[in-house]
Amino acid sequence: MISQIKNIFLFILFSFFLPTSVLARNLVIKSLGHSSFVINSSGKSILINPFKAIDCASNLKEPKEVKVDFILASSTLPDEGYNPNKQLMFVKPGIYKFEDILLKGISVPHDRLNGRRFGMATVWSWKQNNLKIVHMGGAAGDMDINSQIILSRPDILFISIGGGIKSYDGQEASRIVNILKPNLVIPVHFSRSKKINKDCDFSNADLFLEKMKDFKVKYVGKEFQIKPKRIDQNTIYIFNN
Repeated sequence: MISQIKNIFLFILFSFFLPTSVLARNLVIKSLGHSSFVINSSGKSILINPFKAIDCASNLKEPKEVKVDFILASSTLPDEGYNPNKQLMFVKPGIYKFEDILLKGISVPHDRLNGRRFGMATVWSWKQNNLKIVHMGGAAGDMDINSQIILSRPDILFISIGGGIKSYDGQEASRIVNILKPNLVIPVHFSRSKKINKDCDFSNADLFLEKMKDFKVKYVGKEFQIKPKRIDQNTIYIFNN
């Protein structure tokens, strides 16, 4: 009996001094700019769409190499699949398993010409910390019904909104959101300023937000933590880079 009480006391004491993020097993999302993010959970770190600072990403700070378990990329284009150090990277459509994480890659046109200009992009779906995550950063074309079923009802949806030749515009992205019905939406591939970048044909977020009146909007920093059991509903997170 005394031994059991001692064990309980030690557990409570240990729990008290643990960081909140460890206790809650939060999902930590860090924006690196463009459509690139690092997603950390207990024991797993995933890098999405690392980019080289050229072309439309030339005004962005190129991310430094980060230590991750693996990379998920929309394609091998330098603005979303830059991997000079040959880290483990999944880029082709298919089903893969990395330890306890099941990855599903679905092929979607990278442009509005059914892939005739930029080929196909890979949309990724996986579960991390019991949250279903979908990253559509490289998609710009229509999905078939099977893809819609596989990608439907994610907890977190990354989607391009800025328009241009290989990105959904605000109206197209809002239609995808209405089809997939995510809890959280994280827009990518858009200009953070009111000035439109005509060379890259990127708009700001205004059109998308105008079409998403039923969603709350939260402006966050470069890094944000999500508690799986307290995830926001019908919310858009705008990261500041």
